[in-house]
Amino acid sequence: MKKTYKVKNKKKQVHEFKAVANVAEYLEALQEYSDRTIFAWKDHGEAHELTYGELLENVRCLALALTATYGENAHRVIGIIGETSACWIISYLAIISSGNVALPLDKELAHEELSKFLTVADAAGIIYSATFNKVMTEIADGHPTLTNLFPMNPAEDTPAAVGNAVVVSYDRMLRIGAESTREFIPDTDTERMAQILFTSGTTGSSKCVMLCQRNIFSVVTSACTQVYFCKEDVLVSVLPLHHTYELACTLAATNFGAKICINDSIRHALKNFKEYQPTGLVLVPLFVTTMYKKIQSEAQRSGKGKILAVGTKVAHKLSLAGIDLSEKLFKDVREAFGGRLHKIICGGAALNPDLIEAFEAFGISIYEGYGITECSPLVAVTPYWKRKPGTVGPAVPCCEIRIEGTETNDLGFLSGEVQVKGDNVMLGYMNNDEANEDAFTDDGWFRTGDVGFLDKDGYLTITGRMKSVIVLDNGKNVFPEEIEEYLENIDTIAESVIVGRTEEDTGETKLVAVIFPAYEKYPDLSENDLRGEIQKSIAALNKKLPSFKQIHKLEFRKTEFEKTSSRKIKRHLVK
Repeated sequence: MKKTYKVKNKKKQVHEFKAVANVAEYLEALQEYSDRTIFAWKDHGEAHELTYGELLENVRCLALALTATYGENAHRVIGIIGETSACWIISYLAIISSGNVALPLDKELAHEELSKFLTVADAAGIIYSATFNKVMTEIADGHPTLTNLFPMNPAEDTPAAVGNAVVVSYDRMLRIGAESTREFIPDTDTERMAQILFTSGTTGSSKCVMLCQRNIFSVVTSACTQVYFCKEDVLVSVLPLHHTYELACTLAATNFGAKICINDSIRHALKNFKEYQPTGLVLVPLFVTTMYKKIQSEAQRSGKGKILAVGTKVAHKLSLAGIDLSEKLFKDVREAFGGRLHKIICGGAALNPDLIEAFEAFGISIYEGYGITECSPLVAVTPYWKRKPGTVGPAVPCCEIRIEGTETNDLGFLSGEVQVKGDNVMLGYMNNDEANEDAFTDDGWFRTGDVGFLDKDGYLTITGRMKSVIVLDNGKNVFPEEIEEYLENIDTIAESVIVGRTEEDTGETKLVAVIFPAYEKYPDLSENDLRGEIQKSIAALNKKLPSFKQIHKLEFRKTEFEKTSSRKIKRHLVK
């Protein structure tokens, strides 16, 4: 019998959700919402909706068709690539429930890398959107592992076979499943490998992470216990679904019965917010920071900059006294997000704590979380009932966190590597004994490679990444993320990366800020004037920093930094 949790929000309203241990229990939980809308989207301007009941039926049909193709519990790897869509999530659930292994792939991958990943994963098939029709035909011709192509919307001239791969459309697969007389029994093996993922390219070398059903659904249940959602909630999906963070949040939100509206483009995000009127969003810090800068920029442009600044401070003080005037003071700001937004789940990187206070004044609560692909990905999240800005919350119920180190920070807490143990921790890296040995301690804890500390309440603060640490000649360790957080507060800087440079004449390592100026925000300033303003701001910042953390040199660039599809700067490419 599945455990039913009761979650109470700030208004003392109680909502329930089911604890789920595998895809069978997850699909069973969704049956309660059969008549409700799960996805809404637009296709060439035409509005579409899909109910929970229709999703469940499509999952059943596609799972049966995959079983007819590969056999029962075949454990074959099947890739999914394309834009966020109802078909994407149906494919993911059908692959797992049919006893196969889902391989979500980044749609921004170079074609050569995509082909390589499919080979490394020994993928037998791939389900893909129309934008990959030509690419997949080229890749499949002579590919060593692919035996099936499943285009969601095939081109008119799509052949019946390419190389050794048979081509069967997604719609045809649904019809095959609908005609099947086989009983649909979703896989319940919690320890079976159900998903593999290639780690983000930010480290320069990807590894293949293996996740079982226990990993995936322990995170879904844990997320539901810590973050408040309900079946009346409406979300707009902005981040790519191949990213474990967005996927886990989507599974958790739908476990509550929420409605997910699909954003068709980052460029159209604000337009879609106004149209779909979300009550909640799942974002990365870069998106939150960009939105806040746009709010500030618009206020300055309209002559309301001082009003915004004063109003934010007043609203924050009043909120501490239990008085909420956000809707009256910031009606225009709230309308930019559709007028109903009151919570944002933010993860993927560090968020400036000042932004939490600013958005709280707008009547929008931000809940920070922390995770890593190898932990499915959730490790910690700020619980809705007790937030601590600047931290990412305590460990979620499915795992434990410990700090491995010998240094005590200025606050008196042990600082060191964040290590994790629990149901969310991966099975391991596929065919990579060396990486697995490095990833786990002798007593079985996963080494995240992130540095942080736990406070007296068990709340985690991330202070840096072990691999990005800059070791100075005096033995001091500098985590570039800490200084980059200061630079985020400088309006004239759009993006920055702190690196260590060795000076030729002295051989000393110095901190250098590589900066992409905010050209768009300051179109009236010349290149020299904009750089001059940045230099003044950094000179002022240096006076506040200890000498070993001060920036010694600036390097400017004309273009944005290259990023992953989840909007993380590819630090390893900054030379």
